[in-house]
Amino acid sequence: MATLEHIHFSPWREFSADASFSWEPDPIGRKLTSLPQIFWEDGEGWAEVNLWALSKAINPECNIETVKSLMKHLFDYAKYLESNNLNWRHFPARLSERAIVRFRGDLIKRIQAGTVSSNTARSRINAITQFYRYSSAQGLFSPENPLWQEKQRIVRFHDTTGFSRAISRISTDLSIPNRTIQGIRLEDGLLPLSDGHMVELLNFTAREETPELHLMLTTGFFTGARLCTITTLRIENLESALPDPYIEDIFLIRVGPGTSVSTKFNVEGSILIPKKLLEELKKHSYSTSRLKREAKADRIDKSLVFLTSHGKPYNRNSIGVLMSSLRRKAIRANLKFMKSFKFHMTRATYGTWLMKLSLSVSSTGASIEFVKNAMLHKHEASTFTYVKFLENTEGKQQAAAAFNQAFTGIKRRIWDDFKT
Repeated sequence: MATLEHIHFSPWREFSADASFSWEPDPIGRKLTSLPQIFWEDGEGWAEVNLWALSKAINPECNIETVKSLMKHLFDYAKYLESNNLNWRHFPARLSERAIVRFRGDLIKRIQAGTVSSNTARSRINAITQFYRYSSAQGLFSPENPLWQEKQRIVRFHDTTGFSRAISRISTDLSIPNRTIQGIRLEDGLLPLSDGHMVELLNFTAREETPELHLMLTTGFFTGARLCTITTLRIENLESALPDPYIEDIFLIRVGPGTSVSTKFNVEGSILIPKKLLEELKKHSYSTSRLKREAKADRIDKSLVFLTSHGKPYNRNSIGVLMSSLRRKAIRANLKFMKSFKFHMTRATYGTWLMKLSLSVSSTGASIEFVKNAMLHKHEASTFTYVKFLENTEGKQQAAAAFNQAFTGIKRRIWDDFKT
C-alpha cells in the first residue's frame, strides 16, 4: 500500500568549475523540515505529485500546513489507484473508465455510507484537480482527451454593509455537491457549544486532561484563535502583548507574518486575549513541567508555549490523537455532546459570542468589521455567517448571551474553575 512520509528537504544547485558540473547546497534556497511525499508500495516515489508538493512548499507565500493537507488528499487517491490497479494518467474517451471519475464515484459511496463527509470529499476532488492542472501545464503528461468539462457558477455572499453580492467561479463536472448542511452553520459547517456545555468541558479537562490540552481549549474558547495559531504561540508573543486601548482587561497579541505565529492565509493582525487567560499562559510557560519539556526541545522550538512530552511542537496528528482520547473519556463521563466535538468548535463558540455582543452595541456593518479583525477572517463573507446564524437561530442567541455572561463575569463565575 502507498505511504505518505515527511522528509527533510535541503535545496541544491548546479555548480560549474573548470568546464565540469557538480552540485552544491543552495545557501539561499528554502529548507523544509517536514515536506510531505508519497511513495508507492514498491518504494518508488510518485514523482509528479512529489514535485507538485515541492513547488508549492518552496513558495514563501505558501503555508507548509496547506501543502500537508493537499497531500493527504492525494495520498487517499494514491491508495485507491493502487488497490484498483489504475494509472493516474488513464484518460480514455469513455468517462466511466477514467481513474479520477471512478474515484469520484467511490467518494460518493463513502459519503452515503457516512465514512467521509461531503466537505472532505469536495476538498479531495479539488486537491486532485489542482494536481492535474499543474501536471498538464508543466507537460508532465498530455492526455488525448479533455481532463473534464468546466462550467461557470455563481457564488453569492454579503459585504460588510450586509448587501448581497455575487462572483463568478469556474468549476468542473467532477465537483461533488454539498447537500449535508441543514440551516445556517458557521466556519467549516460547525456549530458553537452552549455556555453550559463549554463550562462542562473546561471543568472536565481541568480535572482529567493535561495542562497543555486544557489551556489550548481554553485559549480557543476565549480568543477564537485557530489551532495553527495556538500551537505556534511563543513566550515572547505573550510577553509583548499590549493592553487594548478601548477594552478593559483585554490584551492584544500580534500574530501572522513577522511574528512567527501562524495564521490561515498568512493574515496579519492581533487576537484579543483576556488578562486572566494571558496570566495563566505565562504561568504555564514558566512552570516546572513545561521547562522539562523545553529542555528536550530543539533550539528553534524552545520558546513555544505548548510542547509535547518529547519536547516537540504540536501538529495536526498529535492534536488529533489527544482529541480522540478526550472524546472517548468525555463520553464515558456522560458528556454526550462530545461525540461530535471538534477543536474548531471553540472558534465557532467564540465568534458567536463576539458577534452577539457587538451587535448589541453597534451597527451590523461596524460589528462585521470588528469581528472580522478579531477573528482574522480574510473575507467579510465568513464573518457575515455569524450574523445570519444569530438572526435565524433564537436558541443560539440565548446560548451566546449566556456565554457572554460567563466571559465577562456577570454571573461572577470564578475563573479558577478553569485553571490548570
